[in-house]
Amino acid sequence: MAIPTLLNIGSGKSFLPQALNVDASPRWQPDILADLEQPFPANPEAIYETVRFGAVRLRPGSFTHIVAFDVLEHLRDLATCMTSCLQLLAPEGEFIIQVPYELSLGAWSDPTHVRAFNERSWVYYTAWAWYLGWTEAHFELADLRFDLSPAGQQLAQQGKPIEELLPIPRAVDSMRATLRKKLYTPEQQRQVREFLAGQGTRPVPVLAR
Repeated sequence: MAIPTLLNIGSGKSFLPQALNVDASPRWQPDILADLEQPFPANPEAIYETVRFGAVRLRPGSFTHIVAFDVLEHLRDLATCMTSCLQLLAPEGEFIIQVPYELSLGAWSDPTHVRAFNERSWVYYTAWAWYLGWTEAHFELADLRFDLSPAGQQLAQQGKPIEELLPIPRAVDSMRATLRKKLYTPEQQRQVREFLAGQGTRPVPVLAR
């Protein structure tokens, strides 16, 4: 059977039959058991034996879409997970993420949550991605949406725009971001490598947008 082009990371109880499902806990019976706070795959030649798809080898650019539903707030080493997802996505592939919003009741009600998210949480994976050592590609924020709580919906019906709702505690429940993989141009690659080599002390101008 062909390997799906959809990867579901931290699948847990949100197992998707049409996806390759990855989780750190055997309780959820994922297709692949893996710790997302470690590089995934461990090396390009790693082979994973799966029940549904047989022997699976995950090459860079294997997936057109990756989804993470209520997962990233549990990860201490988020940068490692984001790096793995960037590598596994094909150019122009999309990473669809759902997380609790920082001022929501759900952000800190779960004792296994280690971080909260707001609309600025994607900057280091997009415009400032060179700080993570990404030399070939970065993410572009393609879409950002907010799920309102009942109280937030009531305020929205009264005419409050989303910009005024975001700072109000309990008004927004969750946030859904779509990140699109973009390859650096040759000029951007040159500037990133120079910056990482210590030949520049300022953010790369062509990426700071």
